[in-house]
Amino acid sequence: MDVQERQRRIEQTVAAEENVTVADLAARLATSEATIRRDLIELDSRGVLRRVHGGARRLALRGAELSYASRATANVDVKARIAAAVTGRLGADESVLLDSGTTCVEIARAVGDRPLRVMPLSLTAANVLAAFPNVRLICPGGEVRAGELAFVGPLAEAGIRRLRFDTAVVSGCGASVAGGVTAYDLGDAAVKTAAIDCAERVILVFDSSKWEKSTFAWVADLKTFDLVVTDHRFTPAESAFFERTGVEVVTV
Repeated sequence: MDVQERQRRIEQTVAAEENVTVADLAARLATSEATIRRDLIELDSRGVLRRVHGGARRLALRGAELSYASRATANVDVKARIAAAVTGRLGADESVLLDSGTTCVEIARAVGDRPLRVMPLSLTAANVLAAFPNVRLICPGGEVRAGELAFVGPLAEAGIRRLRFDTAVVSGCGASVAGGVTAYDLGDAAVKTAAIDCAERVILVFDSSKWEKSTFAWVADLKTFDLVVTDHRFTPAESAFFERTGVEVVTV
């Protein structure tokens, strides 16, 4: 395992478990504790995690976002199941807005060569969809957020608001009954809100790691959505909220 892959896996582990020891990381990654300590020093200096005595902990910051590369390889099986559930709800010739984020890239892959009109909000998803001849691909324009390759900014928002979609698929960076859906970036939150405003049906997607998590920029209340697709198993109280507000839930 090379240094980059090892550090990516350390970042994912700390993000998922909040606190982890040097000994545990060394055992999981089949390397020495001295190597793990050097990795933690470097990751701490880059602001990825916080090094503590005997290990590391996750940064408890609303603006601390995992790198795109780390998120792209996390929970891949779950994202594939979410993608299959979402694409199974799309009819031929629908106009679909597809949010940025790694789950929506999986949805782009699952679309295949269906006859759809799709506006993806990331260059990565656009590149995937461009390979399908029956997909009519539309891009919003505007600024591309570095690292994420997501369309953000006033031009992207204006491009979205000039159109009307049958379905918008929105990915949540954080979601909870109390806090609603949130994003890390203000520009990302703005285009998500525009997508919600311009669609007849809105689908929210997130994996269980995002539940009860609150990030920096508010997007919408959960009751705004028509359908939620996730692997999270909701408690009876949470399920009652969705029933009361008329939001359909699909658990994959």
